[in-house]
Amino acid sequence: MCSACGFPAAPGHWTETGNASPTDRLRARFRRVQVLKSVLKEFGLAAHDDGLVPDIQIATAFGSITMARDLDEVWCTAERLLGHAVDPLDPRFLGQDDG
Repeated sequence: MCSACGFPAAPGHWTETGNASPTDRLRARFRRVQVLKSVLKEFGLAAHDDGLVPDIQIATAFGSITMARDLDEVWCTAERLLGHAVDPLDPRFLGQDDG
């Protein structure tokens, strides 16, 4: 049960599986949001995950905030807010340059 919202905890995304301890899962969650912040910043969006609620907050520069339950929803939300496709595997986010 989520202590913040009172809803049952949602099953994790497939990327969160494994035998990791709760501490390791929380650490991975914070690392994931750091990566999301750097990628979404390129599009004028921000990500926030305080570890207290089960969702990731996606915010626009105008202050609109949308909750995304998992990584799939993060990309769908970003694309909906931006009005165009977002490729999280774009070489510029992977530290690769075309030229």
